[in-house]
Amino acid sequence: MTQLLKNWLTQGPFAQQLISFNHHDIVTGALFTNQVAYFYEQLLAAPEKKWLLASDTSDLFAVGLCAALLAGKEIILPPNTQTGTLSELTHQFDGILSDKPLCECQAFVLLKKELSLPNKPWPASEAIGELVLFTSGSSGEPKAIRKTLEQLDVEVSVLEHTFAEHLPHCSVVSTVSHQHIYGLLFKILWPLAASRPFLSEQIEYPETLSYYTALLPNLCLISSPAQLSRLPKALEHERQLRSPSLVFSSGGPLSFAAAKGVNQCYGHLPIEIFGSTETGGIAYRRQHEADEPWQVFDRISIDQDPTDGALLLKSPYLADDEWLRCEDKIEPTENGQFRLKGRLDRIVKIEEKRLSLAQMETLMSSHAYVEQAALVVLPQFKSQLGAVVTLSELGKNVLQEQGKLSINNALKAHLLTQFERVTLPRRWRYPDILPLNTQGKRVTAQLVELFDHD
Repeated sequence: MTQLLKNWLTQGPFAQQLISFNHHDIVTGALFTNQVAYFYEQLLAAPEKKWLLASDTSDLFAVGLCAALLAGKEIILPPNTQTGTLSELTHQFDGILSDKPLCECQAFVLLKKELSLPNKPWPASEAIGELVLFTSGSSGEPKAIRKTLEQLDVEVSVLEHTFAEHLPHCSVVSTVSHQHIYGLLFKILWPLAASRPFLSEQIEYPETLSYYTALLPNLCLISSPAQLSRLPKALEHERQLRSPSLVFSSGGPLSFAAAKGVNQCYGHLPIEIFGSTETGGIAYRRQHEADEPWQVFDRISIDQDPTDGALLLKSPYLADDEWLRCEDKIEPTENGQFRLKGRLDRIVKIEEKRLSLAQMETLMSSHAYVEQAALVVLPQFKSQLGAVVTLSELGKNVLQEQGKLSINNALKAHLLTQFERVTLPRRWRYPDILPLNTQGKRVTAQLVELFDHD
């Protein structure tokens, strides 16, 4: 398999390659090269080794990323630029490369589009840098995940090998941030390496997405379960005249109803990617039926821990060539595929009885009234369980006609087929959508807040 990303980063883009675009501007390979060379020279002259990289626009982010990698720097990618996040990471970096000032006490290079730079060749690098991303560890503290160019290169090459035939001359647009591993790979690194232009802005509204699908004949949409779940309603559940050639989803589980809704509007099912910041992509699927098995990517090996069914993983995206235990319980199926059976690290004690929150959520989500379900332990109510449920159309009708108590009782009866009564949720909330962050992850604190006023 070719070293797609490494070759591109070593040689640079062609002068006429379209790197990025938005509704009023484009960046060509020639302009991109001049900008990368400009910031490369500044970073190469700087003694600081560790640089935090942050930019709202993907074109400037890509410039900073390439310049810092070629300068041999260690690039720190914060999940966001909120004050609390940066203060937690202050000891991780010596300088900041950003499109706006973030901290006063660090070396700072302002990322901005320089349009009158002299023509320069693509920088020749003696040592390629590394990236450091952060994910929440088991304690909730940020956990540093290192990624070398070699690891990222293998993943980009596997993605191209797996999906390239479905992406004829595609432009890439995204509703997710490039500051996280999913957006970094799918919106920045893979498009650059495969010479596919990407939208420099992050799409926030369905109207903007429809504008670009109407404008561009071939489009690849990078999105998340949270956004794709809302998209069919925004499109009035109608088949669109112009649709993306391919839709990717990652960051959490996509409900079968959402997958069907996207299929109804766009004429094809989204491709879901299962993985994490630490592991990279592990497997993919299209939900032709509910709970469709996952297909493992090429060069990935999986096994199952016989003691508790945990996923065991061996991957070239990892630093060590050893089996990594993941806290995801799996059920192997034929052809080397598997089904996910919930998180093993979501075991709690309710009334002194061990309970899998993931298992209970899965059972609850199988009820006809339910679209999505999330369970949280409520410390303010002596560790009772709270259930946050978004209802299906049938469930909404029952709620309107018969009331909340009727829904509560129906779901409790459903849960009693597998769980003891003392473990059932004591408090129930039925919001229109689950509280999720921009990466489609559930925010436990926001779920708990729904029960503050009982």
